[in-house]
Amino acid sequence: MVKIINPDGMVSIASEVFMNIVGDAATRCFGVKGMVALQKENGLYQLLRRESMGKGVSVTFDEDGTVSVALHIAVDQGVNLAAVGRSIINEVTYKVAQATGVPVKRVDVYVDGVLID
Repeated sequence: MVKIINPDGMVSIASEVFMNIVGDAATRCFGVKGMVALQKENGLYQLLRRESMGKGVSVTFDEDGTVSVALHIAVDQGVNLAAVGRSIINEVTYKVAQATGVPVKRVDVYVDGVLID
């Protein structure tokens, strides 16, 4: 949880808020099929539905007041993975900073699957 203190009071932002913002920003990028989560029982990856996409995201709150994000995605076949990764990093960094006012230190994107239509 991040706490922002100003002269008028304090605002606390839960990690789930960051996870939902990150998941939404990432899935809106071209070539991204969705967020992915690892199933602990069998070690297989599962494509998440829109309402639970935050499960494919982990957020770390750094001591310097920034956040670091790691997200797991599945992409369309044939997309340029480097371009998709750059797009996600830019979009997530912008959306998190815009919505929360908290700067993003690092965004790690893990491509866990390629889906064929």
